[in-house]
Amino acid sequence: MLDIPKPLRLGVNVDHVATLRNARGGVHPSPVAAALLAIRAGADGITAHLREDRRHIRDDDITAIREAIMAPLNFEMAATDEMIAIALDTKPNAACIVPERREEVTTEGGLAVVGNEDRLTDLLMPLKEAGIRLSLFIEANEADIDSAKQIGADIVELHTGNYCNDLSKGRAELERIRHAAAYGANLGIEIHAGHGLGFDTVGPIAAIPEIEELNIGHFLIGESLFCGLEAAITEMRQKMQSSRYHNKLGY
Repeated sequence: MLDIPKPLRLGVNVDHVATLRNARGGVHPSPVAAALLAIRAGADGITAHLREDRRHIRDDDITAIREAIMAPLNFEMAATDEMIAIALDTKPNAACIVPERREEVTTEGGLAVVGNEDRLTDLLMPLKEAGIRLSLFIEANEADIDSAKQIGADIVELHTGNYCNDLSKGRAELERIRHAAAYGANLGIEIHAGHGLGFDTVGPIAAIPEIEELNIGHFLIGESLFCGLEAAITEMRQKMQSSRYHNKLGY
């Protein structure tokens, strides 16, 4: 019997629609409108990162997106009391805990999990008790995955930025991600991946069978300036599913 691969989900991050809006002020372009358009174009869920400095997504955006969409909301957030309170009030489908530094332009690496297990367990337990799926954005290594399992993470999102941004290390990084995805899935953790993925880099990541969801934002918003958001999402989904299907069948 032919073993058909399971579909790979796409979460679309709308942060940088808010970046454009905030550059001039006012209400346009709307992250809510972008979220609805992304879902219509085939996104399986929406991701939004409420940073402590509110540089793009704002509190009212999170509330409005949650109310407007029927699809899952993945709420990216730092591990702080303030953000946990907002998540408990918003009740997203998942809370993805990411590292955050005020001076960084974008998230630069995975969450420091090893050595912080007790603190993170106590801090994040209210999210799990509220029925919010707990996701940790981490580097692709066994130690961080083991710690994520200890904390009670339902999901780990593997950082793909090093693979995307340094092609000289691409093969080694890809093997590291492949190994981590298999290792985490064997522990019963749902595997996601994201950061820096574009049309040229998504294929090998999408082909990893243990990965169930990719979260992509900056590239899609940038590409939409040239071809429109629906067209960008449609092409991304086609590349994702083509890579998953052909890898499974050994083409």
